[in-house]
This record gives sequence, structure tokens and C-alpha cells, in this order.
Amino acid sequence: MENTNQKSTSFTFLVIGTAWMFDAMDVGLLSFIMSIVHKEWMLTNSQTGLISSISTVGMICGGFYFGSLADRIGRKNTLIITLLTFSIGNLVLAAAPGFYTFLAIRFIVGMGLGGELPVAATYVADMYRGPKRSQMLILADSFWAVGWLVASFLSVLFAPVLGWRGLLILTALAGFFALVLRRHIHEIHTLPKQTSEWRATLKSEFRPWTLTLWVAWFMVMFSYYGMFMWLPSILIDKGYGVVSSFGYTTIIVVAQLPGYFCAAWLARRMKVKYVFSIYMLGTALGAIMFGQSTTAVMIVIAGCVLSFFNLGAYGAIIALTPDLYESKIRGTMTGIAQGIGRIGAIVGPLLVGILMDHQTSVNLVFIIFMISLVIGSIAVLTLPASQDNQKE
Repeated sequence: MENTNQKSTSFTFLVIGTAWMFDAMDVGLLSFIMSIVHKEWMLTNSQTGLISSISTVGMICGGFYFGSLADRIGRKNTLIITLLTFSIGNLVLAAAPGFYTFLAIRFIVGMGLGGELPVAATYVADMYRGPKRSQMLILADSFWAVGWLVASFLSVLFAPVLGWRGLLILTALAGFFALVLRRHIHEIHTLPKQTSEWRATLKSEFRPWTLTLWVAWFMVMFSYYGMFMWLPSILIDKGYGVVSSFGYTTIIVVAQLPGYFCAAWLARRMKVKYVFSIYMLGTALGAIMFGQSTTAVMIVIAGCVLSFFNLGAYGAIIALTPDLYESKIRGTMTGIAQGIGRIGAIVGPLLVGILMDHQTSVNLVFIIFMISLVIGSIAVLTLPASQDNQKE
């Protein structure tokens, strides 16, 4: 019986991990699709950038709405709704006749995707307790690296044949397959009946340290999206065209996996907020290394350091957040925190673009990221202990 339960738990964990995989797949494929749509519809750079921005705004709204919904109708039902929104949205998006229709549909796809991660993190938090919870949440986040690799392979293997519309259809079909698997998972807890939406929950449950949690979320996404979305362009400008190749991208993504695994190992041995701080400081070190890199070898090494620590920090804060709240409000508060973080995902790339337009040195750009990472590292140290001691 125990062996059967272990198999069931492992299956459930793998199924929930697809949420992180689809998030990374979408981000990776979108960066590729944007360049094709840009040429096909003859868009300006501002219009092309709006595609990414509207997607992120959708994710922010999705995190707020679906996180709250998970506390009212359950995690499983909400995860099915978010994946349906994402999958059906991508099918419709594949038939988009023009730019403005594309934007409208992309907002809806972003909402579904933005609801996936906070609800999935809440589900995993419901499955485990204590240090095991932190470890498994970090390992769940490692599915992000898998999603990036899948996106890279799909882009290389199928884009020349299927085009951007075909890639969206493939992504939707994968989502429908995952949907079938999600029908077989079950709720971990019977939640108390709750009718309040996220605004009411936030008003009643807000604590002063919530602001520092939001600062940490903002900084980790500000740094990740600000650095990694611009890396290829920055490197090409520096004359290292090789570093924007498929091989380089694969190396950087593979470097994420040991970062996740080491963070998960540490989470069983120390408080996860300390793991987060260590990894944010490690990312700051990587940022300084990258800003001062002058050769292709140094760039690859610095990129791997950035990837190792920044994604480990991302996993650590995902592990930290649901652990701070009781089960009855866990979905809502996790969704809001991730939504705040998505604002950083908008500001980071925009700031880099502005700085590059003003001929700011790459070294100074990465110093700014180093400062933001240190601020995030310090902010999270003020957070309280987990809510394991509270009755769930």
C-alpha cells in the first residue's frame, strides 16, 4: 500500500510539474515567434515589444484571478481551467489574421499561463510539509529548464516546416495531453467554503512583511527577464555571434539544472530564505562577471554562473512563498506575489532597452542588476517562519 501511495504521489508531482514546463515553453517559443511575426506582418520594434508586454500583463491578471479561484473552487479544478485557457487560446492564436487580434488573444493565453504557476506551487505545497515541501517545490521549478529545452528543439526542428502557427498548434496539443493527465489527480485538502476575491483576502490578510516578499519577487524577475531576454542582443553587439547560437542556449539552460538540484539539497538543511539569499548573491556575482567578460570563454562561464544561481533563486522563492501562508489563503497570496514579480519582468527588459539606447556600458547595466539582486537578498531575510505550525 505504501509503495502504491508513493507511485501515486510521484505521478501527481510529475503531472503538476508540467505547469512549469509550459510556462518555459511559452516564453521560449514566444521569443522565437515574435521575430517571425515581426517580419511577416512588417511590425515596428515597438509593436513587436508590445506582444511580450501584453503577454506579461495577462500573466499578472491571471496570477491574481486564478490564485484566488484556487482557494474557492480547489486547486485541481483551477489547474484544469488554466490549462484549457492556455491550450484553446493557442489554437485560436494560430488562426489570428492580424496584429491586433493576435494581441487580444495573446492576453488571454497569458492569463491562463499566469495562473498555472501559483496554483501549481500551491498544490505542491499542499502535498508536503516542512523541509520536504521546500525541496519538492524547488525540484518542481526545475521543469522550467525542461520546458526551455523543449522550446529550443521545437524551434529548430519544426519551425522551418510548420511556421509559427504550426508551433502554436503543437503547443496546444501538448497542453491537451497534459489536461488528460490532470483529470486523474485529486485535491489534497478539502478547502473551507470561501467566497471572497483576491482584493478582500489581501485586505484582511496583509502583513507588513508581505511588502518585503513582493520586493524579493520583483527583484528576482526583474533581474532574470532583464538579463536573459537581452543576452543575445548584448552579446551580438559585443561581437560574439556564436553565443547566440542554439548550442550556447542549450549550455546555459543545462546549467540551470544543477542550480535547482543544489538549491533543493540545501533546502533540506537550512531555511529556504537563506538558500534564496545565497543564490541571489551568487547571481550578483555572475552579473559582475558577465559585465566584465571580454572573451567568448569568459562569457560562457559567466552565463552559466548566472543561469545556475538565478534559476536556483527563482526556485527558492517559489518554495518560500506558499510556505508563508495557511492553506485557505495560499493560492490567493501566492498568485498576488507572483503577479507583483511579473511587473519586474516588464520593467527589467524595458530598462535595459532604455539604457542601451542611451549608449550605457554593458558593465554598468549589470552593476544595476547586481544592486537589485543584493536588495532582493536582504529583503527576504526579514520574512517570518513557515506556517507549518498552523492548523491546515
